[in-house]
Amino acid sequence: MLSRLAEERATGVLTRDRGVLYLVEGQVVHAESPATPGLDVLLTSRGALGSDGWWEAVSQAGAERRVGRFLVDSGRLAAGALELCHLGALYDAAFFTLGASSGPARFRYGVAHWIGPVRPVTVDAVERETLRRRALLHRIWPDPDTDTAELVRTGRAVDAVLPPRQRTVLDQVDGERTVSDISRVLGRPGFHTLVDVRRLAAAGIVTTRARTVECRAPETAAPPVSPMSPVSTATAQAAQAAQASADPDVALLRRLRDALEAL
Repeated sequence: MLSRLAEERATGVLTRDRGVLYLVEGQVVHAESPATPGLDVLLTSRGALGSDGWWEAVSQAGAERRVGRFLVDSGRLAAGALELCHLGALYDAAFFTLGASSGPARFRYGVAHWIGPVRPVTVDAVERETLRRRALLHRIWPDPDTDTAELVRTGRAVDAVLPPRQRTVLDQVDGERTVSDISRVLGRPGFHTLVDVRRLAAAGIVTTRARTVECRAPETAAPPVSPMSPVSTATAQAAQAAQASADPDVALLRRLRDALEAL
């Protein structure tokens, strides 16, 4: 559907379960998703723009759909800074919008966003970046459960050399927050948080709350896998390798593959 709209050089808004894409003459000019902070949060949380300046721009230029232009013309943001932040927010929201969905996609012709023109992106570029990001996440940790579920710590010891960005994310894991919640708290793009959480999951430091509950077998249940079983041993070794390696995702997957093939 998106490719057809690009061929038509359509203008309007494409709506899916997890977000929206705004098109002008077949190019993507803006994207929003509840799974990731919007442009306003990214600008204000990083100190690039005060919240008062943002809301002034919305009130002064929103009706004319020229908020972006107002921010630049009023001197509140440099044109390059606005473009970079807007492109980051666009690709981030588009990634979630174009993800797996159980609902239909709808397109409303003629609808425009109040941010106004900043820097359009071709549909092909958006699709390529979305596929690249999906492949990256799969290489890091192929289980997508951590992307949307409530997160908990596993209790595994945290290496002292854990990258600061991952440690900042880990500090927000409290058994209730999801990746989207953490992104909003930190004012950070949702995809960046996804990458950090999947790396933490690959290292055995973070898992989902639902999975933790499932692992608590009742006394009447079948006896758990022996600590000395090949599968258990392979999993433990893979987690240790992932924690110690500079590239934990590759180490984990290789160890799991080799151990399972040897069974």
